[in-house]
Amino acid sequence: FLTPSLTLILHPQLLSLSLSPLYIHMHYMNTFMRQLVLNTVSDSYLEPSGSKSKMGFLFKAMFLVSLFLFSQQTKAEHYNNASSSSRARQLASGCNFFRGKWVYDASYPLYDSSRCPFIDPEFNCQKYGRPDKLYQKYRWQPFSCDLPRFNGLELLERWRGKKIMFVGDSLSLNMWESLACMIHAWVPKAKTRVMRRGILDSVTFEDYRVELLLYRTPYLVDMADEKVGRVLKLDSIQNGNAWKGMDMLIFNTWHWWTHTGSSQPWDYIQEGSNLHKDMNRLIAYYKGMTTWARWVNLNVDPSKTKVFFQGISPTHYLGREWGQPTKSCSSERQPFYGTRYPAGTPLAAIVVNKVLSRIKKPVYLLDVTTLSQYRKDAHPTYYSENNGLDCSHWCLPGLPDTWNQLLYAALIS
Repeated sequence: FLTPSLTLILHPQLLSLSLSPLYIHMHYMNTFMRQLVLNTVSDSYLEPSGSKSKMGFLFKAMFLVSLFLFSQQTKAEHYNNASSSSRARQLASGCNFFRGKWVYDASYPLYDSSRCPFIDPEFNCQKYGRPDKLYQKYRWQPFSCDLPRFNGLELLERWRGKKIMFVGDSLSLNMWESLACMIHAWVPKAKTRVMRRGILDSVTFEDYRVELLLYRTPYLVDMADEKVGRVLKLDSIQNGNAWKGMDMLIFNTWHWWTHTGSSQPWDYIQEGSNLHKDMNRLIAYYKGMTTWARWVNLNVDPSKTKVFFQGISPTHYLGREWGQPTKSCSSERQPFYGTRYPAGTPLAAIVVNKVLSRIKKPVYLLDVTTLSQYRKDAHPTYYSENNGLDCSHWCLPGLPDTWNQLLYAALIS
């Protein structure tokens, strides 16, 4: 994916490679670029030190520099997948749904958690004793327009007889349950059928024959048990057979790519016939996402299936990311109100943008990263069935309802 022009960035005056760690003269780089370069040598997600080489450092540097250049392009132009007609219409009309601020709205939340039968204990913060409700009262307000108010009945009528599938990890579960609750609030007496089968779950609104499905696959690409152990296969996506025939697909992956140690669910990464004990996680993520993009190009008929990608959902374990180094999400009760989030754009979000910019079929990016970064107050923290601090998932009602409002806005645009 690297262009010849990138070699100019790696001019010897800028790049020094030796047996010592990669060094790039920092006065040539802005803060974000320094972060990218330092990640190649200090990030805990790197390969074991014994496997590093000069060429390994060079490839990683070129990869990260290419992400940096792409981020500068998207910063100047604001990301727009040209194949996504709905997003193009929004931008052409002067409305960017993803740039805005959080405002207090007394009419929120959109549903009552005690009346929604679909919320899992890990997201049901009120049931598990969260004392405040202010986090439920914020509405996302785009700078240049208003989000259409969610109408669950209209969504059911528009998608009568259709299948809507969320594909991904527990953040897809978060969003899937949110949408089911939002619709249920509009038709509380409608007959529903719920199937919880582990890998494939579903909620069907039978009067409308609308089926909301959730296919759980944290990496999108395959993971298999083999003789050597558990193998994450970057170029295999046999899971995709279960996604065919859907009328709408909403994909998501990133959360599990960063896990290490005992929480890492694989033993090896496979690329082609090569097995790696570990790999730079951003590079692995890019390769896995490229495999997913290839699947979309080969298997999606845009006249029959709408495709969305649920943007990177941030965590809030480290208060330094919003300028309060001693904090975490556990004590937060209000959103971040600054004009720019101090941590900047996550590198994974830049990978997503890069992959989507090259995909041939229409894919709409639900660019929820920045608006979600502001919501340090909206996590379950200790108020769920799970043991320990949770600054990764989101309370319901809460932030995922806004993600679904953005999905709804895209569908009716």
